[in-house]
Amino acid sequence: MTYSRICIFGRPGSGKSTFALALHHKTGLPLYHLDRHFYTNNWVERNYEEFLAIQQNIVNKDQWIIDGNSLKSLEMRYARAQVCLYFNYPRLLCLWRLLRRRFSKNRAIEDRAEGCQENIRWSLITYMWNFESRLNHRFIHQLADLRLRYPEVKFIEIRNDNDLKNLSLL
Repeated sequence: MTYSRICIFGRPGSGKSTFALALHHKTGLPLYHLDRHFYTNNWVERNYEEFLAIQQNIVNKDQWIIDGNSLKSLEMRYARAQVCLYFNYPRLLCLWRLLRRRFSKNRAIEDRAEGCQENIRWSLITYMWNFESRLNHRFIHQLADLRLRYPEVKFIEIRNDNDLKNLSLL
């Protein structure tokens, strides 16, 4: 089966955007990075209702790859997705990738809003480090609920590069 609506979320630094770009090149599906729409110039958060409207317009399309967390609005994407990929890589690896990305970002990945320079903010590091523990109880229940309510969505957790290598979406 080929998929035309793919939702990707998970820990920062886990490789979501890199994978999404590669998948975009392989499939030709339109790629949308949520951070491009969540933030405006200089990492200022967009009005949340406006962000939701932008996201809803994307989700209503027939084809997409959506890369990004925004877990409060995950159901909007999950409900329309055919496959949902949860990148759940180890924290230390993600921290290393965040630091490496600061100095050698793949310029082909256009996942930032205009005027949002690549940097390492303490808030990003703590968000990445505490991703599961901060969201764990609520998130696990939310994810279990989504999986029950939308059983037609293929859910795949990717914990390491071997999982990613063995992933067969196409």
